[in-house]
Amino acid sequence: MLSLSGLATMWEWVGAGSQHHARVIAFTTPENYAARLFHLLRLRGWIPLWCPSVSVATTPHTTASLLLHLSNPNPSAAQPKPSLNHFSAIAFTSRTGIAAFSEALDEIENPPLASSGEIFTVCALGKDSELLNEAFANRICENSDRIRVLVPPIATPAAMVEALGWGGGRRVLCPVPAVVDLEEPPVVPDFLRDLAAKGWVPVRVDGYETRWAGAECAAAVVARGEEGEGLDAVVFTSTAEVEGLLKGLREWGWDWGRVKRSVAGDGGGGARTGHRRGGREVGGWGGCGELEVW
Repeated sequence: MLSLSGLATMWEWVGAGSQHHARVIAFTTPENYAARLFHLLRLRGWIPLWCPSVSVATTPHTTASLLLHLSNPNPSAAQPKPSLNHFSAIAFTSRTGIAAFSEALDEIENPPLASSGEIFTVCALGKDSELLNEAFANRICENSDRIRVLVPPIATPAAMVEALGWGGGRRVLCPVPAVVDLEEPPVVPDFLRDLAAKGWVPVRVDGYETRWAGAECAAAVVARGEEGEGLDAVVFTSTAEVEGLLKGLREWGWDWGRVKRSVAGDGGGGARTGHRRGGREVGGWGGCGELEVW
């Protein structure tokens, strides 16, 4: 999932809508990012069409998965030791992951990390790090001086791995989405693999759920195509959204090529294209009337 700083960067990528033609741009982001992206697109002169292709939310299962690492696994022990003390870092790759972790903290009485010990690193991307304030640190550990917040200069998982440096066999907790009804995009597996290559022991935990939104996610796109109106551009903020929309289109008997053929473009230069998935490019460079994809 794109971080909030990534949305700001996307705002720079997305060109302004034409002054002579009200250009319609579909965006597939889930609800937690939708309002901000809608506003950014409107500022650029576009008419946004929200078509959420995935939903993200915590579930009893994901909360329980996080609590396994936050609550003491053996409270009757003579010297109880919260399981988070077995880790040296937490790596959050999305704002939703931070929110899910915060919800799980609400379920326990005491901070899960001991007051004494080595520096504990909490990582986040871009503006997502704004959630990692002093109050958040105090909920993890009574001694907030133990907590180091790490924000890589580039808001990508790969940059986070580089910023963390050599792991030396230390554990890093990775609250990531459990993907339901979709093929899991390679982002998380690649992230975990890169951490392992840097000497970390990544421990994956289902922090929240990313679920396909169903065939209705493509209904507005199909309707515009069948009515001869089409679209001028599409914005995806994650690879899962690409998969979700493509799956929705298939449910309607459509494919990406048909979306491009239904475009209502008003001419101009070639289209910019963004996402590849499994070697398949979603968009393509083209001439007049081509669909723009970010």
